[in-house]
Amino acid sequence: MTGPARRKPGGGSYLGPYTGSILLHLGLFALFGLGWVSWRSSAPPPEPRQLAIEAVVVDPQSVGVPTPEPEPEPQPALEAPPPPVPVRDDVEERRRAEALQRAEDQRKAQAERQAEAARKLEAERQVEADRKAEEARKAEAQRKAEEARVRAEREAELRRSIAAEERARAARASGAGAHWRDLIRARIESQWRRPPTAQPGIECEVQVTQVPGGEVVAVRILACNGDAAVRQSIEIAVMSASPLPPPPDPSLFERNLVVVFKPND
Repeated sequence: MTGPARRKPGGGSYLGPYTGSILLHLGLFALFGLGWVSWRSSAPPPEPRQLAIEAVVVDPQSVGVPTPEPEPEPQPALEAPPPPVPVRDDVEERRRAEALQRAEDQRKAQAERQAEAARKLEAERQVEADRKAEEARKAEAQRKAEEARVRAEREAELRRSIAAEERARAARASGAGAHWRDLIRARIESQWRRPPTAQPGIECEVQVTQVPGGEVVAVRILACNGDAAVRQSIEIAVMSASPLPPPPDPSLFERNLVVVFKPND
């Protein structure tokens, strides 16, 4: 047992002569261990020893020893069956899918038919609208053409009337109109038959309606100082004088001509 370690002056300690001895022993132990490990690794392994075993077969029945039953071979552990998987009715699912597909196809077909019907209806409406617009355009053009024709005819008739009136005015100024009226009055008086009730000094205004060619179509007594028999006799005379003498100038023709009937007494 060693005493307490001596301390260096200033607080340190030292082992003194024991330090070298301890280090020497540690080195020897390390060399010995390395040599022994090297020898064990290089030495050949010892041969196995053969042991002689003498055995005698003894019948268990002869000695009354029960023969142990052979142990059953271990059976492989059966795996637990998987949990039942719910069986899916594929036929019903397929039918449902087919029904849905048919319904979708029918919906699409119906939508397509409706769209086609709408397109046809729109096309028919457009054709009808175009037809009506064309008819309206033609009617408008025809109306304008008719208005232009009527206006042209009126203007032409007005020009003819103005020209005829100018010719008639010139003819009347020349005395031809008065001469034609004298001819008509003489023709009517030649056909008159005096009634017994007629008084002297008969003077009547007679409106004679004639057509071109002088045919009399109507007679009306306007003013007359004779009785009914005289009026009737004058009407008969005018109808008997038809056709009246034509004017010397066609511009002098008057459809409604007023003649003063004044027979010579």
